[in-house]
Amino acid sequence: MSEPDWNLYRAFLAVLTEGSLSAAARDLGLTQPTLGRQVAELERGLGVALFTRSPQGLKPTDAALDLAPHARAMAGAASAMARAASGAGDTARGIVRLTASEIVGAEVLPSILAAYRPLHPGVAVELSLDNQQQDLLRGAADIAVRMVRPAQDALVARRLGDTHLGLYAHRRYLDAEGTPDTLAQLADHAVVGFDRETPFLRALMQRLPLASQGFAFRADSDLAQLAAVRAGFGIGFVQHGVARRDPDLVPVCPGQVGFQLEVWLVMHEDLRATLRMRTMFDHLAEGLNAFLATSRP
Repeated sequence: MSEPDWNLYRAFLAVLTEGSLSAAARDLGLTQPTLGRQVAELERGLGVALFTRSPQGLKPTDAALDLAPHARAMAGAASAMARAASGAGDTARGIVRLTASEIVGAEVLPSILAAYRPLHPGVAVELSLDNQQQDLLRGAADIAVRMVRPAQDALVARRLGDTHLGLYAHRRYLDAEGTPDTLAQLADHAVVGFDRETPFLRALMQRLPLASQGFAFRADSDLAQLAAVRAGFGIGFVQHGVARRDPDLVPVCPGQVGFQLEVWLVMHEDLRATLRMRTMFDHLAEGLNAFLATSRP
């Protein structure tokens, strides 16, 4: 039996991610019949069924779920190979793929990357916003900004410092609803918070006297929470360095509650010898250190 080629695994991953042939075909720029033939060919090559039809779309079989992490590893390796080849012959050129949390990626990195661009115009940047840790060892990204200490070996990790968060609200909300002076008064206000509870969030919520319904606005996206605070919906946690850029965001109960997150810059140790990776790593470290200096209580 010949080994199925990468295009078939790519088709499988697209269907697994999108949940239907039509959506996966659009994602890959293929026709639905072509994609269907590729999935069927992979099933024949492997000798297993990968999907069953259900009212909700295509449901992966147990075999598909077992295959998924290996296919994702192949996708990461293929992407890493393409990025490495993009700089062949001139290490000042090529692609650098970054991953960062939603807030850091959308609110902090763009200005840092804009300053990098004139210095190295031959380097293209890919940025993935993901609060989950992508696996650098499998090529999911080249450089990561992480909010927890990396646990994997074979990584170059630099702890840059801490980013601190406190409660903020738009002045429009405070003009309409009043400014709480104590945490106890938060029970009379709309508080923006989290949709998915974790042990850390449960401990944090115990420190906040919320209204009977809990958070008045819940979102599983940090960017959505920040947008709600900026829109004047209510009071929420914002990194000080982000909030201080907006004169309309006002600190609420300063010094009474807050928390901090470690900030780490990480890349695979094998990339240190590549000029574009090394210059990007050093530039990010400098820019993030400048941001963290503004994000202290």
